[in-house]
Amino acid sequence: MEQTTDDHVILVDDEGRTVGLAPRATVHDESTPLHRAFSCYVYRDDGHVLVTRRALSKRAWPGVWTNSFCGHPRQDEDGLDTVNRYARHELGLVLEDVRCVLPDFRYRAVDASGIVENELCPVYVARAAGPVRPNPEEAMEHRWVSPEELDRWVGAAPWSVSPWLVEQLPGVLPVLAGGARDRGGSRP
Repeated sequence: MEQTTDDHVILVDDEGRTVGLAPRATVHDESTPLHRAFSCYVYRDDGHVLVTRRALSKRAWPGVWTNSFCGHPRQDEDGLDTVNRYARHELGLVLEDVRCVLPDFRYRAVDASGIVENELCPVYVARAAGPVRPNPEEAMEHRWVSPEELDRWVGAAPWSVSPWLVEQLPGVLPVLAGGARDRGGSRP
């Protein structure tokens, strides 16, 4: 089968400029090049945040609890389109009020098997506009937690969640904690 650009990640230099494409299957290994990605944190009207447990079939960080979902944009795809596409595919979820809160987030982390994540990864928050129906190939479990509970969890056991969640949370938590108030929802 011929590969399409959907099967690729966008490689970038240290300034975030596109320098090429690479097959997705070849980039997450012990020498992962810097590439574009994104993370998204979904909240409900009551302020609770969706966390998911990565499927055991995932190549990197299998079975680890993480933010709502994350992924890689297609070449020439708008960030909001990417976020909405992944929300539908991974969680069967429709989103509203999608906004980028950490546009320049970048991280590098190595999982227990030696797989490296090396991503320029804007971080989004969004409000759930319907029920969650996880794709079992992407997420094996999910939970809704208050921002305060998520902060306590990560503070007490950072090893139990993805490293990108640990690094993103300080910048995302104030937005999540204010999310329900800003939308007229109640606080837990």
